[in-house]
Amino acid sequence: MAKKTKDPGFGHNSQKNIRGMINKDGSSNVIHINKKFNVDDLYTYFIDLSWYKFFFFVFLGYILLNIFFGFIYIAIGIDEITPSKGDLMEDCLNGFFFSAQTLTTVGYGGIAPQGITANIVAAFEAMIGLLSFSFITGLLYGRFSKPKAAILFSKNFIHRDFKGGKAIMFRLMNSRKTVMIEPEITVTLSMNEKNADDTYSRNYYRLALERDKIMYLPTVWTIVHEVDNTSPLNKYSPEEIKKLDAKLYVLLKYHEESFGQVVYQATSYDFMHLITNVKYKPSSEFNQEGYTVLDHHKLSDVESMV
Repeated sequence: MAKKTKDPGFGHNSQKNIRGMINKDGSSNVIHINKKFNVDDLYTYFIDLSWYKFFFFVFLGYILLNIFFGFIYIAIGIDEITPSKGDLMEDCLNGFFFSAQTLTTVGYGGIAPQGITANIVAAFEAMIGLLSFSFITGLLYGRFSKPKAAILFSKNFIHRDFKGGKAIMFRLMNSRKTVMIEPEITVTLSMNEKNADDTYSRNYYRLALERDKIMYLPTVWTIVHEVDNTSPLNKYSPEEIKKLDAKLYVLLKYHEESFGQVVYQATSYDFMHLITNVKYKPSSEFNQEGYTVLDHHKLSDVESMV
């Protein structure tokens, strides 16, 4: 008989067709409201940003700072740093470019502050520039040094015949060339089930796996849950399983050689994407020299059981 597990932190209150808490890429699907702003959260925010957004914000901040200080030089008088050209646009450009030279501490010497006011502004801007680039350098180091798993999970998961019964499976592999050391996986089934009073609650089951831990993984690992008498899915037919309002939440941990420490990666599978009566195609083979060739593009490839 299937045994329910304790709430893994998602809560039991539910409604029909509720969205999952964990996205396919492992990110959280929770919307936070009334959250107090904390300056310490800025570091975490910029560390977790995509590279595209990170460099966009760096570039945007750089441009806005130079525009801001450029207008200050115009306000105090462009003659404080260089003779006016008599054209507002040219004076604005001179203010902008002098600001860029000051902010980056390049200082070509073609334009230099002359008055005390311009020197005070330039000195303050140079300090802002040093602090800003130190902050960006720290973020770059943090982004590169942050331990990250690099696991590819199959895009699909399947329901197929297995050892005279049925089983649910999905596959994973390391996208790096390093060997995964002592990988260990936990799979939790979350099902929205209707109660006697027509309300819905989420029930959780930690699925028993054929193997939940191995010594090391150089290629592909197929995760198998047998739908036997102890499985919470045993009471459903194959057609009913595919229609369940349910999700699999997956947490994998292993020792990553690149960082020399344990890393984690999560993902989820929605039962509406379950594929039945198929099996995974082999994703590795031996070449003529006897080396194992692992094709990352074949991780999710399936074929008919017939």
